[in-house]
Amino acid sequence: MSNTQTEAEIKVTEKAAEEVKNIMKENSIPDGYGLRVGVKGGGCSGLTYTLGFDLGTKEGDTVIEQNGVKLFVDGKSLFYLSGTELDFTSGLSGRGFVFNNPNAAKTCGCGESFGV
Repeated sequence: MSNTQTEAEIKVTEKAAEEVKNIMKENSIPDGYGLRVGVKGGGCSGLTYTLGFDLGTKEGDTVIEQNGVKLFVDGKSLFYLSGTELDFTSGLSGRGFVFNNPNAAKTCGCGESFGV
């Protein structure tokens, strides 16, 4: 059973949403898929962000729809990601998705892991 959120606990910027749509198009990922966003143990700061495409929800997932993109987030990850903004950058320091997480008490230099 999944929960659908009308007021998103994770914000997806327009730049991030466009990049997700581009990746789906370039890789022929069907429209029914969504972006699974999560966290797992690891990295130099304790927790690492995860991103991947998934066909549907799993028990306990929350579904967030923003800017034409559907996110699937499990309950444990949502606890750590609530209030986070998912953005995309293509600046001088690299190209990729960026998590602006207000819950992160510490982050590593590469920005791929965090601690609370």
